[in-house]
Amino acid sequence: MFATDASTRQLNVTCTRSLDMELFLHYSLIPSFLIILVLSFLQRQEHRRKKDDTTYLLGNHFGIIMPLDFVGTFSNRWSYGVAFGATANKVMFLFSEGYRPLQVPEWAQAFVLLIGGIEVGLSHFPFFACLSSEFHLVSSVLGFSYSLLWFAVTVLQISQCPHGQFVGRYESLIFHWPSLLCLAFLLGHFLHIFVKALRVRLQWEPQAEEKPVLLETHQAKHVKQLLRKVRAQEGKKSWFQTRVYEWDPCFQFPSRMIGTVVLAFICLYLFIVIEFCVFVYVRDKLDVFEGSLENYNTYVNHTGILTPFILQLQELLSVSKGVWVVTILPASLTCVSYLFHILACYRKHMKRLWAGDKHFLPLKFRDPSPSESVVAIARYSGWQIAYILWGYLIIHVMQSLCGMMIMYGLVLPITHHRALEMLQGLGLGILTISIVVGLMILQVWIAASFFLQPKLGTADKQKPLALNNRKAFHNFNYFLFFYNVLLGLGTCLSRLLISCILGTWLIARIDRTIMQSGYERADMGFSAWVGMLYVDHYHTNPVLVSFCHILITSHKERKMQKTSQYWCLGQSAGPHISARSRTRWLLLQTLINNPRLIILRKSKSVPSSRDFTQILLTCTDC
Repeated sequence: MFATDASTRQLNVTCTRSLDMELFLHYSLIPSFLIILVLSFLQRQEHRRKKDDTTYLLGNHFGIIMPLDFVGTFSNRWSYGVAFGATANKVMFLFSEGYRPLQVPEWAQAFVLLIGGIEVGLSHFPFFACLSSEFHLVSSVLGFSYSLLWFAVTVLQISQCPHGQFVGRYESLIFHWPSLLCLAFLLGHFLHIFVKALRVRLQWEPQAEEKPVLLETHQAKHVKQLLRKVRAQEGKKSWFQTRVYEWDPCFQFPSRMIGTVVLAFICLYLFIVIEFCVFVYVRDKLDVFEGSLENYNTYVNHTGILTPFILQLQELLSVSKGVWVVTILPASLTCVSYLFHILACYRKHMKRLWAGDKHFLPLKFRDPSPSESVVAIARYSGWQIAYILWGYLIIHVMQSLCGMMIMYGLVLPITHHRALEMLQGLGLGILTISIVVGLMILQVWIAASFFLQPKLGTADKQKPLALNNRKAFHNFNYFLFFYNVLLGLGTCLSRLLISCILGTWLIARIDRTIMQSGYERADMGFSAWVGMLYVDHYHTNPVLVSFCHILITSHKERKMQKTSQYWCLGQSAGPHISARSRTRWLLLQTLINNPRLIILRKSKSVPSSRDFTQILLTCTDC
């Protein structure tokens, strides 16, 4: 891996591209605006404009185009995720703050980055708008053409300068193949949409039935599962289901989460490649520096005053380079596992909120501000990606430090034929720690054996917190007071060390706070996570969505019956059942299937209500 020839890595130092990607990004706004204009013209306004409005002549055209629903979109999720993946290279460009369309003072750089982010969003807006448009025939043609334009420009950029000065051969392809793959998927997907829409247009196949506006299939399954009686699950779960992940047919991740994870994967890959390129550059500089040190040793014939220091420095540089490369894999696997674990935590936390359980949240986050929650769902996706990237770098540095400790503590003493000294020092350290821990355990054993009163009952697991042998206890405290002062120094350092290790190890985990209890508000990433959970909970709760769906469908049915002149002919000729009797019967059936709801019912002073509740309790006992 390190044997790459310098001439090979400098193949494209003088390479010139006929098209500047930054300039193309500016000009891509022209077709992007045209596509948005066409789709906006096709989009109908929900409410027709009034006559006194200056835009009355536009009729009900030029509606607002929505790229995707960040809250309630559960269909076409992977297509949206791939569309997010196509923006990965531009997102990494923004992340490195290398894209600055305007030259402004340093204090205004935040505005420049905001303008750059909006420009990147507008240039990739047609991908999402064409995927979410209801006019499949037109949107598929526009989306295919725009995706083909970006695909052709990316291929042209790779073909003109395929090699680079850091990775070497095919460096440009290594950077851009994820975006090419995403663009190729979008091309195939838009082509599939076009063929399907054309067949429907030519009446070669029937038009697909419209899905419910609110209720999704998995949400309906979740509500049906809640209304069923609890039964023992048949069959034994596999090890993967119990320890890793169990697929739930009654739950689906929204498109926002799928897109965030896909984009985070691609950005993490690009970040690792960029980090490796920086490592190659630094390694080449260090090789030149080591060469000068070796020339100095040769000049002084290895007898100079600085020779021992130079040898140690060369060993340090060699070990550092090896450890840094070796820890790339575990650091990247840690962040990849975090992405999967975040999805699992999202499902677990959402189900707890649906069940009304908020105990997993700190007290200050159990009633968040609505405005902060709305902003949090806009922040979450971008912050999650940034946390993963910075978390990878921090975890990589921490693992490299641990690797250096292992090398200097275990490996190098063996290679330098000092294994016996290493074992003696290791044994002495282990013995010292064991004695300290043993004394701490001994204090607990003495307290439990001599300074606590006996158990009150035979079934008690522990002794009561009641002192016994008080004089001996006070002498015990007095003599251990001075020893515990010295012991507290070590425990303080261990507390600091454990906090640093856990904090750096979990820095990429935005789903849990790394702050101590009472200071969770200072963790802005965790605040964004909780606010996002609450927005999804309030807008995609299956029970609430099902209730709204029933109200809307029943309202539409009543409206159709009132507008139809002969609606009564469609009614059955059976006996008439009043709405009140039907409601009472459904209430009885619901309370029998869910006995816990009987206790939560609102009490009335009417005696028949108590009799009715008693009958239900009797029925449930039977």
